[in-house]
Amino acid sequence: MADVFKGLNLIEVLKESMESNKLSDVKDAMEDLLISRINLAVVGDRGEEKASFMNSLRGLGPEDEGSAPSKSPVAPEEVGGYPHPKHPDFRLWDLPPVPTTSPFEPEGYMNRYKFLRYNAVFMTFTQIILSNSVDVLLEALSLQRQTVYFILLASVENTDKNLEETKKASLEVLKSQGVKQPKVYLVRPSNLEKCDFPGLLEDMVKDLPEIRAHALLLALPTLTPTLVTLKKESFKALIWAAASISGGMSAIPVPLVASMVDSSIAVRILTKAQLSLCVDDESVERLARQQQLEPARLKELRTCVLSVEVTKVEIKRRLAAAEKDLGTVSSKLVEMALPRHARSASRSFTAMLQALNSAIDEMAADAEKIVAAALGGEK
Repeated sequence: MADVFKGLNLIEVLKESMESNKLSDVKDAMEDLLISRINLAVVGDRGEEKASFMNSLRGLGPEDEGSAPSKSPVAPEEVGGYPHPKHPDFRLWDLPPVPTTSPFEPEGYMNRYKFLRYNAVFMTFTQIILSNSVDVLLEALSLQRQTVYFILLASVENTDKNLEETKKASLEVLKSQGVKQPKVYLVRPSNLEKCDFPGLLEDMVKDLPEIRAHALLLALPTLTPTLVTLKKESFKALIWAAASISGGMSAIPVPLVASMVDSSIAVRILTKAQLSLCVDDESVERLARQQQLEPARLKELRTCVLSVEVTKVEIKRRLAAAEKDLGTVSSKLVEMALPRHARSASRSFTAMLQALNSAIDEMAADAEKIVAAALGGEK
């Protein structure tokens, strides 16, 4: 388990807060991750491609409850809101397209639709990018807002050649208007695992603040095995934060920190993991329906009991077992996990770290098998 925290910038952020005795910051970070509080705006013409994109971001098909319809019920100049069915604080906002009129004042459009309130903005289009949309990007960049992304949505009628031509022409428009590092992401709305969406996600994780990036990862559906791995890493940072608060660190003078593990927090984390990793019954059944597979075929791939149902009884059993088996936790793991002045961790902290990390590993393994089967990786 020596690589548990490898590459996790978030864990370093949390450790810095603990070393500064800013326990409230760690609590806030843990809550933000558990709630997945993030707002994404989707700008562009309303139609089948945009609706499909917003649904796929939430793991929904067109027939699922809460899905965005291709014919939007929202008035043309109004904003539509689409919450995530499993993560209600993860919201998509359907913004009208940028006007094509001239003259055009980008700040007027941005002010009207409260552009800066969103954590990221997707500027979607199906034809070559228009000049006014580029003006909106340039205005956002001038305000130090980097999280604006141009997304070319593919339709079923598009050929690969046509899409590449549109993407190339759009990049030229961006260059001609002074965008220094132009990027256009080609996305197939109903198949986000294909084309440029994985690259878009990678860029978003770099551009967003640390907590928001991880909240986004946790709220997205399990599109690829790589995303399952990223989710697992985020949960292990979340577990560290929870163990720090609930397990107790004797070297940190924090009042009212319990000496015993708070199993209710463990239930919250693993319930969030079950939903985020999409191993719960509803998610598996929805995925099977979308991929035209038998639900039972995907469900039988789950070998971790927590993937099927998260119960306090099972969590307490695992915590008790970890408490008895603390000798298996490497000293290097504990050293990596703790702030410098708190290397003598309480047994409850270490037990929670061991038990929940092991549970996340098992649940993520189930998620990887389900994703592989759904994508055709298992015959």
